[in-house]
Amino acid sequence: MVTDRPIVVAGAGAIGCFVGGMLAAADRRVALLVRPRVKTEIERFGLRLTDFGGSETKLGAGQLALSEDPAIFHSAGIVLVTVKSADTADVADQIAQHAPQDAVIVSLQNGVGNVAILNERLGGRRVLAGMVPFNVVAMGEGRFHRSTSGDIIVGEDAGHTAAALSVPDLAIRARRDIAGVQWGKLIINLNNALSALSDMPLAAQLANRDWRRLFADQMAEGLAVLKAARISPVSSTPIPMNWTPTLLRLPDTIFNAILGSTMKIDPEARSSMWQDLKHGRRTEIDYLQGAVIALAEQNHVDVPLMRRIVALIREVEIARKGPPGFSPQQIRGAV
Repeated sequence: MVTDRPIVVAGAGAIGCFVGGMLAAADRRVALLVRPRVKTEIERFGLRLTDFGGSETKLGAGQLALSEDPAIFHSAGIVLVTVKSADTADVADQIAQHAPQDAVIVSLQNGVGNVAILNERLGGRRVLAGMVPFNVVAMGEGRFHRSTSGDIIVGEDAGHTAAALSVPDLAIRARRDIAGVQWGKLIINLNNALSALSDMPLAAQLANRDWRRLFADQMAEGLAVLKAARISPVSSTPIPMNWTPTLLRLPDTIFNAILGSTMKIDPEARSSMWQDLKHGRRTEIDYLQGAVIALAEQNHVDVPLMRRIVALIREVEIARKGPPGFSPQQIRGAV
């Protein structure tokens, strides 16, 4: 890998701006492919990166390259793909047209199908799967706030890409079983939809046993599907994935003690799906619950709760009135 060439972030939204900004703060050469609104915001305010622990990093607009033109890929050594899953094919075509053949492509996206799309459209290039365990909220005026804990995981490769990307304030670790890591993250990300439908911060939602039971029941459906498909999900916390539904159903006092020792969550943390509904954008429900439902159909497993949640998200997307503030009982409905 050529490490003196720029790291280009393809589709710099909340995750892309935070990751790219932290790399730039560590003196890496970074370029962001951004939408006009984000470019204007960063040029005006710079980047302000904050996190749940109270840390703050500021960068001027001149500390990284900004462009709306995919020609910015022309000298990339590494491309970090952070677009929504529905946009993967389009950005892959842009990378194929403009990026050097030896550029390493790293998918830092939700879901499990993006690497296959990138490989299909980027034949011959090295494409690595990745997993970002934390949430980032775009706060406006150039501020991007990391609201939960965890280290980024990237598939292990001979070029040691994870080590080349890792910096002191943004740890990036390599794992050989990256497919299991991605499925583990997807199962946890099933809560994104519940967060969006509840219109509650993640911490407040997890502090409520009725919400945790709902999450546990949906997770149990997902784990049953993976078991039938002989897929072993890898937990991103010290708690084994198969224990998590039981943990979620525990009384509040016990659950909160265990959660506090394994994960840090900002009191105002929100899911990316909540942000999508808030701004009237299409969500990634088809790449989260939708991926599990497709696998369930292949393996003849019934997932009624998950189907109900998908139907509700689609209704809210069409209504474009923002997160509806449903209760757990409303979400369960007839299930």
